[in-house]
Amino acid sequence: MKASKIGGILSLGYIVALSIVSLLAYVLAPDSSPNANQMHLSIHSQPPGFTTQMLRIPLEDTPSEGSFFWGTPAAYEEIPIQSWRFQEDALEIQVYGSADGFFHPVNTNRFPEPPTPESLKKKWIVAQSFPLGTDKYGRDLLSRLLIGSRISLSIGLVAVIISLLIGVFLGGIAGYYGGTLDRIIMWLINVVWSIPTLLMVIGISLVLGRGFWQVFIAVGLSMWVEVARLVRGQVISVKEKTYIEAAHALGFSHFRILFSHILPVVVGPIIVMASANFASAILIESGLSFLGIGAQPPVPSWGGMVKEHFRYLLLGKPYLALIPGFAIMSLVLTFMTLGNALQDYLDVKH
Repeated sequence: MKASKIGGILSLGYIVALSIVSLLAYVLAPDSSPNANQMHLSIHSQPPGFTTQMLRIPLEDTPSEGSFFWGTPAAYEEIPIQSWRFQEDALEIQVYGSADGFFHPVNTNRFPEPPTPESLKKKWIVAQSFPLGTDKYGRDLLSRLLIGSRISLSIGLVAVIISLLIGVFLGGIAGYYGGTLDRIIMWLINVVWSIPTLLMVIGISLVLGRGFWQVFIAVGLSMWVEVARLVRGQVISVKEKTYIEAAHALGFSHFRILFSHILPVVVGPIIVMASANFASAILIESGLSFLGIGAQPPVPSWGGMVKEHFRYLLLGKPYLALIPGFAIMSLVLTFMTLGNALQDYLDVKH
């Protein structure tokens, strides 16, 4: 078995596994609150494997109902503690990282019944672990990494769909009809091609506004040019084939010839291009999030996580930026490897 084929199978398996993980992100994440945004500033920037005791105090207001796909609002206020005790039937805690080291009383009115040492150990005080540590706001890094995978996969999928819809349509028409229509479309392609991709995406994002879906649309509108050029060239080559001339002689409509007899033949190169565009879209979104134009806080994205922690590369905690950076790198490399494997499998000619 060729190395490229093995790499393609492994890459496809990784993508499928990550897609399942992203769909079940809130089920798998230790912090299942929306956007995994529970902050514990007293335990910020802790290393992977960090564990602490967490006192859970019920909230006064009943949280709204959540879902497995969008997360469940927290029902407790969580306080990281180092130790606790009862002093004259009053609960006192030593907050984690407290400089004074003193015990402070806790208002127990929010508990459904007066807490006892047994009930605290059984229900209200739990040992909470952070497998990848905490970020600079004390949020669980693993949870935000899992939920952030949705942004990268979604931006790739939406951007590729938009680029295929526009690129295949314009490229197919330009290559099939030629003439004045071809020159107009090629002029448009060259104009868009001459604008740096990142600047174009930033410009579109500023026009549409900063946000989740705006970035998806902006990236998609900047990536159709490569698809259109590829499809145009392939259509020009295929439309000269004998069977296409026979289709004309049989009186088939132009629409049927283009979409039923020409485009299915060039689907191989389009798939390879889509795989490459998927990787490019992930990089572009990460760059936009790093610049503060992509997904806005508190929505987690891998590029945003790198932005929040890149200074820690020089402050002795590089893993805070390297972990999401490695996630971006692995996903982009996976799509590029899959594209190369598809190219070999489909025997795409350059």
